[in-house]
Amino acid sequence: MVGVEAVEHLGGPSHRVRIERDGQEFALIPGGRVTLGFDARTWRPTAEQTADYAVSREQGFEYGTDLREHLVRVLSPRRTVVLPTVLMAVEGEQLTEAPADMPAVLAERGLRMPTSDEWEHACGAGAGTVFRWGDDCPLDRIPYGDLTGPHNEPNAFGLRIAHDTYSTELTSDTSEVRGGDGGESVCGGYGHLLAWLPLATAHTHPDTAEFVYGEDGDGLYEDFTVRPVLTLRRA
Repeated sequence: MVGVEAVEHLGGPSHRVRIERDGQEFALIPGGRVTLGFDARTWRPTAEQTADYAVSREQGFEYGTDLREHLVRVLSPRRTVVLPTVLMAVEGEQLTEAPADMPAVLAERGLRMPTSDEWEHACGAGAGTVFRWGDDCPLDRIPYGDLTGPHNEPNAFGLRIAHDTYSTELTSDTSEVRGGDGGESVCGGYGHLLAWLPLATAHTHPDTAEFVYGEDGDGLYEDFTVRPVLTLRRA
């Protein structure tokens, strides 16, 4: 075991548990009945977020006249699921083969890809907010190159996750990718809020997934990452 660390999460005490396996660090992700997704229709953005989104709309970067409409499209809906307790890699790792071949590559090491729900739960750790750290993000800068923003801190389970919009993480669900949009929002100059949104816990990046698993993504697998999971077996 690497260590156990006491932390505060959601207003109460919690613990980060990490172990090392074959030189790779894993964090314990408690399972059970958990709530995932985001209820964008009942969420109330701040005046600053609304204004920032309005600027992006004027430049043609949006999926609806209202910020909440945009979030409904790109964030997974609120739902309750039952998940197993697993060990998940603290850091994502670069793909060494095409996405379709990665399950077999990981299986040779006794590992597997996370499901999309497992990834989302591991990222948010029970927080029902837009981001794993809360509903707000700095609106005076973009996350790329920002060394002081909340995305640089490990999450409640001790994972370095949803920290880089260029980092696109694959799961076992080929209709979604997680953690980042490959830098599209940053390179495209979408605006501050829309540059942070790819790091939202429930963001499924449907357009990026279409690219990753489509013809345009062929041969670019080294630009994508996966976060291996070690399934815990009952004695």
